[in-house]
Amino acid sequence: MEALTNIFTTLDSIAWGPYMLALIGFTGLYLIIGLKFMPLIKIPYAVKLLSAKPNEADKGEISSRTALFTAMSATVGVGNIAGVATAIALGGPGAIFWMWMMGFIGMATKFGEAVLAVKYRETDSSGSFVGGPMYYIKNGLGKNWGWLGFIFALFGTVAAFGIGNMVQSNTVAIQLQDALDIQPLVTGLILAVISGVVIIGGVKRIGLLASSLVPIMASIYLISALIIVVMNINMVPEVFNIIIENAFDTTSVAGGFAGSAMALAMQYGISRGVFSNEAGLGSAPIAHAAAKTNNPVKQGTIAMLGTFFDTIIICSLTALVILISGASGQGVDMTSAAFSFGLPQYGQSIVTISIVLFAFTTILGWSYYGERCSVYVFGQKSIKPYRLLWIVFIIIGAWASSNVKLVWTVASVMNGFMAIPNLIALILLSPVIFKLSKEYYIRK
Repeated sequence: MEALTNIFTTLDSIAWGPYMLALIGFTGLYLIIGLKFMPLIKIPYAVKLLSAKPNEADKGEISSRTALFTAMSATVGVGNIAGVATAIALGGPGAIFWMWMMGFIGMATKFGEAVLAVKYRETDSSGSFVGGPMYYIKNGLGKNWGWLGFIFALFGTVAAFGIGNMVQSNTVAIQLQDALDIQPLVTGLILAVISGVVIIGGVKRIGLLASSLVPIMASIYLISALIIVVMNINMVPEVFNIIIENAFDTTSVAGGFAGSAMALAMQYGISRGVFSNEAGLGSAPIAHAAAKTNNPVKQGTIAMLGTFFDTIIICSLTALVILISGASGQGVDMTSAAFSFGLPQYGQSIVTISIVLFAFTTILGWSYYGERCSVYVFGQKSIKPYRLLWIVFIIIGAWASSNVKLVWTVASVMNGFMAIPNLIALILLSPVIFKLSKEYYIRK
């Protein structure tokens, strides 16, 4: 097991090395500048669109609002709880600053992904709307680029078992064992059964549950975190000061080199930020492609709210609670200790409930992503075997609770490799994104 961990640790350093971080950052910056910072300016308009009545003439599988919550069901997960804590533990408080930066430019990335997903989506043999990076690579870049779409779908098929499955059940199992002394195998079995009942209903059943559960679970977590922050409001300015100072700390860490503290903050802030909001991975556009809409830009504007809510709001509040409390640790235990400090009687219970709900919805959302990628690679016949494997891996992820480092590392590697084809497509198809956006907002 140690040898396997070492192999994936090496791959992780490649997948999230300086070249990969530069590619993600460049893509987001290029898009947000090309869009003239529209994603930041149009946040109020995006909220307005979210509450607008759907147009009966629009074609698709699920409403635009449901598509957003389906995408958010996959992104609002343990990355918001354990991922933020891991970023602080490994990269220092300054990692949060770089997580914010990735959140803001990630809004442009998510916008572009959804625009292309709706623009180049297809209908399958059953008449359902399907899309995502593999389709906008094939239909937008042409047949000569088909291999790139295939690579994305292949990585997506495998990556889903890490970021969307094993990491989620693993984190739930650890938390329930610590809080309620429930054995990991029991947790895995229960999660697998409940998830299986929902997954068998496809995107419509997943979307229906997500649109009901995501707002409730996010509200519980946000209100609890806000209470802790308000109770310690006098510490907030100092916390922000620590975040900014550490983000640009050029001193060396033990055994490191000059500037390595800042480098670590950037590395873990960016990587955990992407792990949390998934901007650039190409996962969310798979859900947005199923939206009932005839306008790609309209759906893209709604889609970018997912990154805003996920990183700028939820992750920020998690970070504030952790830094206010001064909690130590690495992962869920750190966040749990922080909430217990702020709300002694209820803190751990809130984190436990949030982790279970966040992880459960992420498992559902990513099951759809992985399934769509699998169908692209292997055809419709792969749906049933993929769903069965998905349920089995939920149990494996929970049972492997003692190997948490390996599970996180595997997920991180798959994330990085999955993003590469999508980022290339976003850059090459950026003229389409800019043109459609300009036309839409000129009309408005």
